Amino acid sequence: MNQPATETMRDAQGAAVPLRHDWSRDEIEALFALPLNDLLFRAQSVHRSVFDPNRVQLSTLLSIKTGGCPEDCAYCPQSARYKTGVEAERLLAVDAVLEAAARAKAGGATRFCMGAAWRSPRDRDLETVCEMIEGVKGLGLETCVTLGMLSDAQTKRLADAGLDYYNHNIDTSEEYYGEIITTREYQDRLDTLERVREAGIHVCCGGIVGMGESRGDRAGMLQTLANLPRHPESVPINLLVQVEGTPLHGQDVLDPIEFVRSIAVARILMPVSFVRLSAGREHMSDEAQALCFHAGANSIFCGPRLLTTPNPARDRDAALFERLGIEAGGA
Repeated sequence: MNQPATETMRDAQGAAVPLRHDWSRDEIEALFALPLNDLLFRAQSVHRSVFDPNRVQLSTLLSIKTGGCPEDCAYCPQSARYKTGVEAERLLAVDAVLEAAARAKAGGATRFCMGAAWRSPRDRDLETVCEMIEGVKGLGLETCVTLGMLSDAQTKRLADAGLDYYNHNIDTSEEYYGEIITTREYQDRLDTLERVREAGIHVCCGGIVGMGESRGDRAGMLQTLANLPRHPESVPINLLVQVEGTPLHGQDVLDPIEFVRSIAVARILMPVSFVRLSAGREHMSDEAQALCFHAGANSIFCGPRLLTTPNPARDRDAALFERLGIEAGGA
């Protein structure tokens, strides 16, 4: 897993793109503190050196096993510890998942993500998930799952099924983590990411902002991601969706400009990663989303729901993309 502090990749024109893995907290906080125009200029310059600035990748997320999770994540309506109105359900049938994947593909998605409310999967359930992965790949879609913590054997089984991406967010900084989750350690997250990477599966890893954390905590979360031995291929940045019944319901709403800053800093730190504008878009203005795309976000979740919370309708996204001159699709 060891890599040099600085490595180099090539952009579409063959120019060198330096990738660092030795960012300090002070450096990252200094980026956050830049005047917004300067920060956006730097982020957009990095973005344009690697990606088409007017193209956004579409993914769709489906809850394949909803509710009843034993974890105590303070933001999550699927925790069995909170009364949120989300009922525990069984794992979906493979055919139902493939039907949803086909609809997602017809709607323009190129990646289909499947989430299960587990601390970690049981082996017999994992076999069903692997059937889903194989079926979704057969439709011509990239596959991603988020299933909680994995053993070495389970990670290998997912790799053998052809899984493209594994999502396992770190959520926040290591220092603030205990304020949000007590049922697993921060290192548990990192250990799962290492297993996934060593198995040859791409990593999808980001976090949530707006949970009462400080700017320093947002910098710390991004520092952890950027200083991994290899940057996550996908970095979802979520804005807290407040759900009644969870401990974080009633939390002060994060300033949209601060959210844009988080997107921009993520883009600067991880130049070749897809930075996904994820949960919370339902409550963002079109103008805030436009600033996020300008700051370097180049992936979104499309479709009516993200697991159990609402997401903008496809026609709203299509109308926004038309206004901005953005083309939706794959990489």
